[in-house]
Amino acid sequence: MTATLPISVESEIFYPSADGQPVAETYDHLYALLTTLEVLKQYLSDRQATVLANQFLYYAQGFPKLRVAPDVMVIFDVAPGGRDNYKIWEEGQVPTVIFEMTSFGTKGQDEIFKKTLYEQLGVKEYWLFDPKGEWVEQQLRGYRLRGEIYEPIEDGRSEPLQLRLAIEGKIIAFYREDTGEKLLIADELVEALRQEVVARQQAEERAEQESQRAEQERQRAEQERQRAEQAQLEIEQLKAKLRSLNIDPDTIE
Repeated sequence: MTATLPISVESEIFYPSADGQPVAETYDHLYALLTTLEVLKQYLSDRQATVLANQFLYYAQGFPKLRVAPDVMVIFDVAPGGRDNYKIWEEGQVPTVIFEMTSFGTKGQDEIFKKTLYEQLGVKEYWLFDPKGEWVEQQLRGYRLRGEIYEPIEDGRSEPLQLRLAIEGKIIAFYREDTGEKLLIADELVEALRQEVVARQQAEERAEQESQRAEQERQRAEQERQRAEQAQLEIEQLKAKLRSLNIDPDTIE
């Protein structure tokens, strides 16, 4: 009699979190990626959202090879915080906005494959930023989903983020639509903090100087009061002496 072994249950599908490839093509691309990531993380820190960078986005359950790694993606209505990777079927939300830091070498991938994929997935906005200005006119190009089709963004603003986008050198600058305030990058935050510290020190110095001047005025006023009291005392003493000599001080001019 031949023994038979039970058929093993298929092992759980593995979804890698890394592929050993570099995060970005050049320093300029990396800097643009990191500044965009940090600015948007700070901006959305009090929202039910997460911002991820250069992490695998899996879009087909059971098919770990069907993946893409957006440079920066913003997902709303999910738990805040980082992930090793992002699986749409587990989170229940498609990324709302995606940024790709593009170059001439990735033009076809970014402008054709990724654009088509994000359009099909229902990503509301897709932005291409070319920090070196190699192929994107004016460095920044955006697409907004209308129905099921991407249309070029002509107004320079992100509707889901409620931010206006502008180019400043080799990074994207973001401005709040409600206040016009710029979202500061790390270097600008440090400088703003330095200026605030200097301003506070100057204000404290001015307050101290005002306090010293007020104290000096108080002391001068007190000295004047004491001199007036001393003068009045001397007059009273003189009057008393005149009266002791039977002289009416009121008759003396």
